[in-house]
Amino acid sequence: MENKFIRPLALAIIKKDDSILVQVGFDSKKNQKFYRIPGGGIEFGETGIMALNREFMEEFGSKINNIELLGFVENIFTYEGESGHELVVVYKADLVKESLYHEEEIRILDNDESYAIWENIDVLKNKYFYPNGINKFV
Repeated sequence: MENKFIRPLALAIIKKDDSILVQVGFDSKKNQKFYRIPGGGIEFGETGIMALNREFMEEFGSKINNIELLGFVENIFTYEGESGHELVVVYKADLVKESLYHEEEIRILDNDESYAIWENIDVLKNKYFYPNGINKFV
């Protein structure tokens, strides 16, 4: 049996009017553009909130506040031809760095090729929006 593991993630829904902040990605194997709420992996010994704070500082240079747990989703997926399995802790939060709410495209600081945008919630429901099951929280 292949040595695979389930990855724990902490992701946050950040709202601005009728839009939410999403990272834009591309799967070259599927030739598919997709959207994902920001956040990242929970490291050993780290709580979900600690992981969110670390990830938002690394990716956006901003702290977050008003953090509230919304629930959990399990995401089994294929990306770039590889299977993955995630247990996702979903929060809602606000960005402390107010200027980010006024940017159309936000470059991810720790990945030059990645960026985030504000996308209308209703529009996202008709696009590839991950992790699977996240729609019930937006």
